[in-house]
Amino acid sequence: MPRQKDILTTGEVAKICNVAPRTVSKWFDSGRLKGYRIPGSQDRRIPREYLIRFLKEHGMPLGDLEDEAMAKVLIVAQDQVLIENLKRELPPEKSFKVAVAASGFEAGIQAESFHPDCIIADFSIGKVEALQICQNIRKNPDFGETILIALLPDDGQPMSFDRSSINETFKKPFDASLLAERLRTLIGAKKELV
Repeated sequence: MPRQKDILTTGEVAKICNVAPRTVSKWFDSGRLKGYRIPGSQDRRIPREYLIRFLKEHGMPLGDLEDEAMAKVLIVAQDQVLIENLKRELPPEKSFKVAVAASGFEAGIQAESFHPDCIIADFSIGKVEALQICQNIRKNPDFGETILIALLPDDGQPMSFDRSSINETFKKPFDASLLAERLRTLIGAKKELV
């Protein structure tokens, strides 16, 4: 599946917004729509993230960008209660799109097609498999910015491993609403533009 263009021309933005290219130029020139000019020309370029933010701020429909504006979370777990609790705390109404995988193999396939902002790996599927998922994600440059959260079992056994590839850990049992709040913060910071 080809990746979406990250940088758009004023003509492409005009098509997405169903307006004339001149209107997009006016938004850009007035400073309402952020972007940059190509050096040596007057051509304007708008990063998709800035366009999404602009559309949201002005209450305009996102159209084809709707899916991109949502925070995509991949849950790698087999515990159905855990999965349902997380889905309840990460609803589409709060701009979350959730996918589920039950194994490392499934997680790899889902990651390639879904392009998640965050992967939650339940170590109850097996420490070795969960660590392998995290390491494989970190090895792939396409997922360098993907947030990795490990859910560690509270089975009384100390769990030592290299946590450098993982952004956050939660020890089970945990409050799913706290995890959801932390996710909002992490993904919000990731999607926020300086």
